[in-house]
Amino acid sequence: MIYIYRNTYLEINLNNITNNVKKIINTYNTYKYYFGVVKADCYGHGDILPIKAMLKAGINYLCVATLEEALTIRKAIPAIPILVFGLIKKEHINICISNNITITINNLEHLNSLLEIPNNNLKIHIKINSGMNRLGIKSSIELDKVIEKINNSNLILEGLYTHIHTPTNREETEKQIDKFKEITANINYNNIPIIHLGASEATINYDKLSFVNGCRLGIIMYGLCPNNLNLESTLKLYSEVIAINECQKGETVGYNGNYKVTKDSKIAVISIGYADGIIRKNTNRSIYINNKKYKIVGNICMDMLFALVDNKVKVGDK
Repeated sequence: MIYIYRNTYLEINLNNITNNVKKIINTYNTYKYYFGVVKADCYGHGDILPIKAMLKAGINYLCVATLEEALTIRKAIPAIPILVFGLIKKEHINICISNNITITINNLEHLNSLLEIPNNNLKIHIKINSGMNRLGIKSSIELDKVIEKINNSNLILEGLYTHIHTPTNREETEKQIDKFKEITANINYNNIPIIHLGASEATINYDKLSFVNGCRLGIIMYGLCPNNLNLESTLKLYSEVIAINECQKGETVGYNGNYKVTKDSKIAVISIGYADGIIRKNTNRSIYINNKKYKIVGNICMDMLFALVDNKVKVGDK
């Protein structure tokens, strides 16, 4: 058992994750594959328990950024397919094969390196660079060479995908879709088991394309994507008021005296700081105490921060 001696903690609502995913899948129900993007510990929610909450709701494929993330999941969940977005070097391919991890092919050079070693039953998805210019194949000529080499290998071509970089901009999104179609013009989509283009916002902002059968759900699962689905928040960060200082007009608060009290005020000290992820840029933003909004003032410290409060706030309040 882990004991918490400082009353500062992150609360993850697993039921809300499950309910959010159910709402999304029920609304956008024409896909066959619902990828749960669970990189970076499920966007800070932890790893295995949130994933199990998603799987219960209908997620049937997972995506991660690194092989380390994939292997952590695989130890706990043996059967679920897992796609790694990032580059996997040839020296790690046997690990992927033995753990049933699907990898991404980002360019011809990467593919050539994999063909130098045994790769039986390695599942791959090809990434198309349709405009984000991060990773992926950028021309039909390169893609044709990649497809030809895959067809003459023991690799299993399971998927084809891209990433829509500005899903709130219809013109840019349509350009990317056109670019995807241009690069893949020589491919028979019927020969590719899984094709997935859109992530969270692209999925809810645009109709499903006829040749697409997968969508990637990331931040939307946690209720953090603009939508009309009435999704619920899945994460709350709590701390505690550990002191209240009565400050007179003209006094300063915190390092460098960056905040000067303009009138006699109550300054609450909260037991959380930048070591906990509340970086100094959050100064002048708000926290809630007893469901009322209060302003963060002064430089945020490593383990504590300050808030301008009123008489309703007491030591010990969350």
